[in-house]
Amino acid sequence: MKQKEYSRKEFVKGMAIAAAGFMIVPRHVLGGKGFLAPSDKITVGIVGAGGKGRENAAELLKLKDVQITAIADPASYWDLKDFYYKSKAGREPVKEMIEGHYKLINSNYRISEYIDFREMLERESSLDAILCSTPDNTHAYVSIKALRAGKHVYCEKPLTHNIWEARKVREIARESGLATQMGNVLHSGDGIRQTVEYLRDGAIGKVEEAHTWVPASRWNPGLKGLPAGPAIDEQAIGWDLWLGPTPYMPCHKEYVPVAWRDFWALGCGALGDFGCHDLDASVWAFDLHAPESIEIFPAGYSDADIAPYGEMGYYHFAKKDSQPEFKQVWYSGGLKPARPELLPDNVELPSRGSLFIGKKGIIVTGAGGSNPQIFPEKRRERYNPPKPSIARSNGHFRDWIDAIKGGPVASANFEYGARLTEITLLGVLSLRLGGKKIYWDSENIQVKGLPEADQYIREPVRPGWEMV
Repeated sequence: MKQKEYSRKEFVKGMAIAAAGFMIVPRHVLGGKGFLAPSDKITVGIVGAGGKGRENAAELLKLKDVQITAIADPASYWDLKDFYYKSKAGREPVKEMIEGHYKLINSNYRISEYIDFREMLERESSLDAILCSTPDNTHAYVSIKALRAGKHVYCEKPLTHNIWEARKVREIARESGLATQMGNVLHSGDGIRQTVEYLRDGAIGKVEEAHTWVPASRWNPGLKGLPAGPAIDEQAIGWDLWLGPTPYMPCHKEYVPVAWRDFWALGCGALGDFGCHDLDASVWAFDLHAPESIEIFPAGYSDADIAPYGEMGYYHFAKKDSQPEFKQVWYSGGLKPARPELLPDNVELPSRGSLFIGKKGIIVTGAGGSNPQIFPEKRRERYNPPKPSIARSNGHFRDWIDAIKGGPVASANFEYGARLTEITLLGVLSLRLGGKKIYWDSENIQVKGLPEADQYIREPVRPGWEMV
């Protein structure tokens, strides 16, 4: 009898253990391709170790369940003391920073170092994810290569350098099922979520118009066209790899570091740099997709090679499905909208921000839709804000890592990031066409009646750097 009871107890206990085991199946088993258990440490390779690459790597170092195990950049060193980064960057300084952090725990810690990120992808098969902080012209190529290698991807903004690339990256990200995040970090702030909730709640009545401005301008304000001075040593910075898919052009001091943003072949000017931050609140709040027309005028000299000193222009979104009739106005280089009458005399527009004009008031925000302020003040005092309807973020990098582990999809994933990037780049397209008003055929990815736009919608690439 005792033997039978013992066997029965053991059987029940065994079944309980089995059931418990079923309940705690690792989330990477349930989460699909490439997803890891919450207890796993995510291994990340850094691609691009300039100023932004250094900053992004430093953010990952704050996460205890992340391990940076490899780094790739053709340039070994940059002195960025004269730029806003105020640091030393490049492969060697960033490698030193990463190893110095981990050596506090393991004195023998070393990371793998590569000049060409493609070699890193081939050799570092254990990498779970890639963080891309290269210049704009290589974002799409790096992201596509990494996704096809089965790596989760974080990529700086703008997600791509042209509109065709944005469509292609989104397509491949969808197919891969991997966790992605674009680097518009302000998207994860509480402030932009508040702004979106206020706008959706009708805090200032129906909104049909927004104005957005940034103070950014050219790094080379007096330059007209491409540099004419002597070329610098291309081998020292790995210029051939740095160019990636971009057709060859000799390297000049006016391009590197940081100032490459001034040149259409490499960057996208102020709008390309800030659009994915500062147009975000409008796109998110009103579920904006394809604008019907875009007209962005250059302020100051610009041509087929170099971006203008500043910009001002208009996006018009026609009513379609959930998208309302909406006008978005953009300014850069110190240009701003007219001071709204509802703004109190003792309040100034911020140096960077947005103005939403409603039927019953206005909302003024800071950078990237942060710190929303309702005017007139009487309306603000009477307004009862809604309960939060958008999940608050645990941090832009944290959300990406959690998504890799099978958690919620990161909110600036490539599905949304590609849409926001395309809207931004449509403004860049108008600029590159000299400020022409363009009518966008989103379905066919072309400008109506303007075939000369095709060369910018899908740019030529060097042999060996094809993305498809």
